[in-house]
Amino acid sequence: MIDQTDLKILDCLQEDSKMKMKQIAEHIGMTITPTYERIKKMERLGIIEKYTIQIDPKSLGYDLIAYCSVTLKEHSQQNLKQFEEGVQKLTQVLECNHMSGNFDYLLKVVVKDMKHYQLFISDHLAALDNIGQVQSYFVMKTIKESSFSCGDASLDHR
Repeated sequence: MIDQTDLKILDCLQEDSKMKMKQIAEHIGMTITPTYERIKKMERLGIIEKYTIQIDPKSLGYDLIAYCSVTLKEHSQQNLKQFEEGVQKLTQVLECNHMSGNFDYLLKVVVKDMKHYQLFISDHLAALDNIGQVQSYFVMKTIKESSFSCGDASLDHR
């Protein structure tokens, strides 16, 4: 499906999604046309989902990152779907993952401060039906934050 050249293209685009086609082609040792065709193929296949920017929340005054585990009272298919649809509308939630283990969902939440986190919990999260228990974990320091990288994907192709 994809080869080492495609992985190099993806690395270039992840480093700078605005990188010019000529720069990418030079970096991977190809001409512009086949480089362009490879990128378009990866877009069609859904490997490249979208082009976006990364915003630093702290630069906009959003200084508190919290993870909160959520346990639902009841686990019917309808209740799971209802929670998932509701949480997608909460702009403070950057990630929501359905988990195995001692709780049902893990949310990554970004807000301005503790006061805003308390308001998020009481006014938004608690407003969703079927919430049984919420446990909060606050980030003291971020050591590493990145999106998926193809850098190690080359190890999978041995």
